[in-house]
Amino acid sequence: MAEGTYVKLTKDQKPLQNITPGELNQPIDVAELNAPRCEQCGQTLPPTYSPPADEDWTTGIFGCTEDHESCLTGLFCPCVLFGRNVATFNEDITQQSACVGHAICIEGGIALAAFTAACHGIDPDTACLLTEGLLFAWWVCGIYTGMGRQLLQRKYHLKNSPCDPCMVHCCLHWCAICQEHREMRNHLSDGIQSETTVINPPAVQEMNAADEHKPESSSSQGAEQNNLQLQPV
Repeated sequence: MAEGTYVKLTKDQKPLQNITPGELNQPIDVAELNAPRCEQCGQTLPPTYSPPADEDWTTGIFGCTEDHESCLTGLFCPCVLFGRNVATFNEDITQQSACVGHAICIEGGIALAAFTAACHGIDPDTACLLTEGLLFAWWVCGIYTGMGRQLLQRKYHLKNSPCDPCMVHCCLHWCAICQEHREMRNHLSDGIQSETTVINPPAVQEMNAADEHKPESSSSQGAEQNNLQLQPV
């Protein structure tokens, strides 16, 4: 076994690199791990990626009369319109479940508030407690419905109009669900082919028994003409 020799450095000799304690244990920056990722699919985005700018809504918050169908549905059956909206931009929630949840929380809370106001014989402390509970439930429903509005804004890169989504649903819930329905309808109609670009297929052509002999006669006449032309003079 070969023996190694140790060389003792003198004070005049200097190291090749000045290494401070702990320098070799610094974390390494890996671009693939620290790169920004897409919030929707989780893919790694390139360094040159820049998020798209927020766009304006195609209709205003008070433009309910622009679509009479959604306006009437949102006025008399808001739970149905809310269920349609949620089922469109969130595949994990069905239209029936969203509709039932809206009917219990919103319509049920309004019915309870109306019943409380109609019954004057309720103790004032009890009425105050019910009012506080209804206000808290309305605030929670505004947060839940506002989350759906946020998903719609992320999908189509929309601005906060006129303010935060939760505040919009807390103050203008019926107008908000109608606006969201119109926005989805307008964006979905962009990919539908217009009627002017539809090409109708040609009509089916049928041949009669008398027409079947016409090509044969013309071809036979052509063959006779060719034969006459090929004959020597």
